[in-house]
Amino acid sequence: MPPTFKLSPSSLNLMKECPRCFWLEKHKVWKRPIGIFPSLPSGMDKILKTHFDKFRDIESLPPELAKSECKDDGCKLFNDSEKLKIWRNNLKGISFTNKDGNELHGAVDNLLVKGKKIIVLDYKTRGFELKEDTHEHYQDQLNIYNFLLRKNGYETEDYAFLLFYVPKEVLPTGEFVFDTTLKKMKIDVKDAEKLWEKALDILNSECPEKGCEWCERF
Repeated sequence: MPPTFKLSPSSLNLMKECPRCFWLEKHKVWKRPIGIFPSLPSGMDKILKTHFDKFRDIESLPPELAKSECKDDGCKLFNDSEKLKIWRNNLKGISFTNKDGNELHGAVDNLLVKGKKIIVLDYKTRGFELKEDTHEHYQDQLNIYNFLLRKNGYETEDYAFLLFYVPKEVLPTGEFVFDTTLKKMKIDVKDAEKLWEKALDILNSECPEKGCEWCERF
C-alpha cells in the first residue's frame, strides 16, 4: 500500500525551495535543521486574534479595517467562534483528504464574510517597511486556504486580505505604535491544487538528486 502524506502551506514552501529536503523530510529520512525562531511574531499573533475577537463579539470591524476596502466591500468578521477556534488551531485547522488518503491542511488567522461568501484575512508582523513585492510571497498560502474552504463546501470570494503590522515608534509612555497596511490579493484555487499535486508527484517518485546547501552533504 503506497504511503500517504499530510502537507501544509509551510511544507509546500519547502518543496518549492528544495524538493530534495522536502522529499527527505516527508519520507522521515532526514529533517532540515531548524534555527532559533523569535517568539515575538507568535506573541503578536495571539494578541491580534484576541483583539479581533473583541470586535467580532460586538459585531464591528477593528480600526485597522473600519476605514479600508473591507468596510467599503461590506465585509464583516466571521462570527462562528467555535468553528474559527478549530480552523485556527495548528494541529487541527481546516483540511481536505483526497481519494488516496493524502491530506492538505492549514490554519487561518481570521475570516471575513460578505453575503454568503468567506474572505480569508491573514496577519503578518514585519520589522521593517514593506517592499513592493512583499505581499506576493504569501500568494500560495492564501490560495491554499481558499482551496481548503471550497473543498469543505464553503463559498469564498476570488480575493483575500493580508494585514501587515510594522513597528513605527515608541511613545514616551513605553507603548509601541504600529503602522498597518492592508493588501487585497486575487486568489487562484487551481494554482493551489496544482502545487499540491506537484508535491505529491515528487513524494511518490525517487528522491531528487539535486539538493541545496542543507541536504547536499547528506
